[in-house]
This record gives sequence, C-alpha cells and structure tokens, in this order.
Amino acid sequence: MSLLQVQQLSKSFGGVAALEELSFALPAGQMLALIGPNGAGKSTCFNLINGQLRPDRGEVLLDGQSITGLDARRIWRRGVGRTFQVSAAFSSMTVLQSVQAALLSHHRRLWQLWRPADSLFRQQAMELLDQVGMAAQAQRACAVLAYGDIKRVELAMALSNAPRLLLMDEPTAGMATQERQALMALTRRLVNERGIAVLFTEHSMDVVFAHADRILVLARGQLVADGAPAVVRADARVRELYFGSGASFGGAA
Repeated sequence: MSLLQVQQLSKSFGGVAALEELSFALPAGQMLALIGPNGAGKSTCFNLINGQLRPDRGEVLLDGQSITGLDARRIWRRGVGRTFQVSAAFSSMTVLQSVQAALLSHHRRLWQLWRPADSLFRQQAMELLDQVGMAAQAQRACAVLAYGDIKRVELAMALSNAPRLLLMDEPTAGMATQERQALMALTRRLVNERGIAVLFTEHSMDVVFAHADRILVLARGQLVADGAPAVVRADARVRELYFGSGASFGGAA
C-alpha cells in the first residue's frame, strides 16, 4: 500500500475548477515532483493534502487512513511535514531556538515559551541541525543567514515531527544553481535514511529531472502525465500542454 493516496480530488473557486478528479499514489522512499504552469492546480493540491483547504469531492489517505477534511495541525500530528516557498524560520530567534520551537509544538509544550524552554529538546534540535548541515551555526540569528541556510533550517523544522510524508512547496525558489542542487541532494539523503516520501512542486526543471523519481504534470487542474522523468520528458502532450510545442526541458518553466 502506498503511503499517500489521492483519490478523485476536486476543488473549485467561484465556479472555476482548480483541480478536477486528481488521483495518484506515492509510496514511501520516493521523491515525486508535481509540476505545471501557473494556475495548473499545484498549490491547490498541496493545500488540500495539507488541510489548509477542504475538497469539494475526493479523498486523501495517509497510510490507509483518511485525513480528508482534517485541519493542518491534526494532519501535521499524523506525520506530514511541510516547507513553504516563503521561509517559515523565525527571524527573531537563533537557528537552534527555531528548531526547538518546532519541537515544542510537536510535543505540545508551546505554553513554555521561551524561558525556561530554552533548555528543552536542545539535544534533539542539535541532532536535526546536524542532519541538515547547520549544527555549526546553531547560535546564529536566523535573520543574518544566507537564503540557502535558511532553507536548511526550515527543513530541520519540518523534520521535527518525524514526518512520514514531507511536502515541499518550491523548495529551491530564489536559490542559486549550486544551492538548489545541494538542498535537493540533502533531501534525497534524508529520504534514503528515513524512508519517507516527498512530494514537491518546483519550477526549475534542472532540479526536477535531476532529483525526482517520478513526475506528475498538471494542466488546468487535470493530470496530463505521470511517469519517470525520461517518460515525461518524451511525452508529446506534456510538451504541448505545459511547455509549449517544441520547448526545451532543460531550463526553468
């Protein structure tokens, strides 16, 4: 059984269909890219899975159990982590404190913020920072970090609830090429070590084709392709509907 199952998921806004009868499955240990032009329905799909929106029709199953209609907090507690296009790191806190805050939330102890909470879950936070290569910068303020390092801190925060499924919304947006590849290589290592599943949206095709095990292509709220990168790259319908006839897959879309 796949870890994540999306079944005939549909959502409309003001009579306009943002997502129509979307179905797919995602097993543990796989990185699945969700791509498509602006307005294709990618963000709507993420927000339905994450509980920020309720579907008009359809169902979302996590490890065989329905999470349809649950709010984002309850879904997070079921083991679904998420990173955002705009970083959620706390600029007024240090790197260590930001991850500690995420751990406090996971353990339902936010009422203890901030002192003496400064000493709580310190070791766990340092272990997470070590996994993302940020332990050496634990005492630095998030406000002074380079953008790529902020993304690493956000990833550590997303891992604080030991997620089985990680949703990454434009994880490399605003990053230089080397930073993009490094972050996704790190994500791949975490997938392999933890056996988690990753669903990510991405506009940089170099990232998608270098790191995704499988690619879903949406256009106007409908699934138009689902397959391995080589299969999607060669799909004539994808070229026509998403990239434009004859367009290259080598750059950002």
